[in-house]
Amino acid sequence: MGASLGQKASIELATIYEISKILSSSLDLNKTARDVLGVLSSHLKMRRGMVSLVQASGDLHVVEATGMSAEAAQRGRFRKGEGITGKILETGVPMVVPDVAKEPLFLNRTGSRSLGEGRVVAFIGVPIKLGRATIGVLSVDREVDSAPMNFEADVRFLAMIANLIGQTARLHQNVAAEREELMQRQQRLQKELQGKYSLDNVIGRSKRMQEVFAEVHQAAPGKSTVLLRGESGTGKEVIARSIHYLSPRKDAPFVKVNCAALSETLLESELFGHEKGSFTGATQERKGRFEMAHGGTLFLDELGEISAAFQTKLLRVLQEREFERVGGNKSIKVDVRLIAATNRNMEEDVAKGTFRADLYYRINVVSIFLPPLRERREDIPLLIAHFLDKFNKDNGRKLSISPEAVDVMLKCNWPGNVRELENCVERTATMTRTSTIQDVDLPCQQNKCFSQVLQHYGQVQQTIPIAMVAPAPVMPAPVVTEPYGSDFHEAAAEAEPANMSERERLVWAMEQCGWVQAKAARLLNLTPRQIGYALSKYHIEVKRL
Repeated sequence: MGASLGQKASIELATIYEISKILSSSLDLNKTARDVLGVLSSHLKMRRGMVSLVQASGDLHVVEATGMSAEAAQRGRFRKGEGITGKILETGVPMVVPDVAKEPLFLNRTGSRSLGEGRVVAFIGVPIKLGRATIGVLSVDREVDSAPMNFEADVRFLAMIANLIGQTARLHQNVAAEREELMQRQQRLQKELQGKYSLDNVIGRSKRMQEVFAEVHQAAPGKSTVLLRGESGTGKEVIARSIHYLSPRKDAPFVKVNCAALSETLLESELFGHEKGSFTGATQERKGRFEMAHGGTLFLDELGEISAAFQTKLLRVLQEREFERVGGNKSIKVDVRLIAATNRNMEEDVAKGTFRADLYYRINVVSIFLPPLRERREDIPLLIAHFLDKFNKDNGRKLSISPEAVDVMLKCNWPGNVRELENCVERTATMTRTSTIQDVDLPCQQNKCFSQVLQHYGQVQQTIPIAMVAPAPVMPAPVVTEPYGSDFHEAAAEAEPANMSERERLVWAMEQCGWVQAKAARLLNLTPRQIGYALSKYHIEVKRL
């Protein structure tokens, strides 16, 4: 007898140890509850077990169970005080039913027990508590044999397991509460940060532009050289001005030079100045831009376009912060913050040897990349509204734009970026005769989009400029560079029906491309102007899908 009791105690101790390891291994309460029931079933030979937890509605639901199907577990739902399980939830006191078949309060809600088999099944349920509150019920079924059952020991053991589950539930709730608080705090900070960074005359609520604004605010107070990088038309000069006016140098001059607009000789004179008589036409002494920007900021736009010889001269100025005027021999020291901008791939130019590596390292101290407009499309409606408002003020008009027109502009690629968008708004607003700009008023809807023409003009080898010749016939296609790759046109050629007339082939191409003229032109190896003429020639009405 003593050996049997000792053996049972040893099994219970091992079971508690296994269960404690399970509960501490994961924060997934459902998974750990399922594993706990599995251990109870294997170690203590319990026929079935259930872990039921209180839901937000206040009802008790079976969340995990063993010895029954998932459908049966789904039916295990109890209100407080309903049946034996509901009574345990209501009172917070363990309950034992020696024979569930003889207990009128036992509901067998899951339907998993066959009470008519002649076997005596006992039900043992203990509350799962969180402090003083009962948050669930741990219950098991045990088959009663001829030997007397020690239900008191079973209740005591299950109460220890339920206590461990309760502690795990508390930890789970604390983690969930902390996670919820962290998410709410993050959302609150995001709302506070949204629009926190802004620059005068720069529109951008997109994530990419907010990152740019944050970098500008971070870099502006210092003295480090800033390199602005991005495609043409992304607003590098505006960002350069913002850096200057956010810096301690804001009251000093902001001087800009477009390096691509001047020859090497003129650029040297423009930047460093010249002495009287230093060259023909130098009738008087002239200060250069470096001197003019003393104490302030010098913005060198299109820096990647300067010659190799001038790169050497500029490097010395940046290293020594002193220079000599053209024709002079007196060194002049200046205190200037340099901001440079380029749309070139500087690393590629350095690798090719067209740009000095030492000058690259000198100017590439703080790099800020300006995203192209196609990568921040959520800013397009704001930019459209800004440019249209500017146009109305400058021209004394009250134009508005329809949502359909904005949708069309949102889908454009904008290779010229913000500058192209501004020009498009101004051009469309100028040519619109009504008070509202409609989608049909946009140049791209009339086959007059300049960026599309320029994009494909370079791909077609013309012997005579387009503007100087009459519209070319449709069928003899010019030689082109494949914009989509040869596979695209080979597949199109294979799919093209044979023995078609010129008109039928034109309609077929338009249908294949969803009636988008630019795509159909590429499919037929034509220019947008040629396909527009062909559509007009054969009186083909373009469908608006």
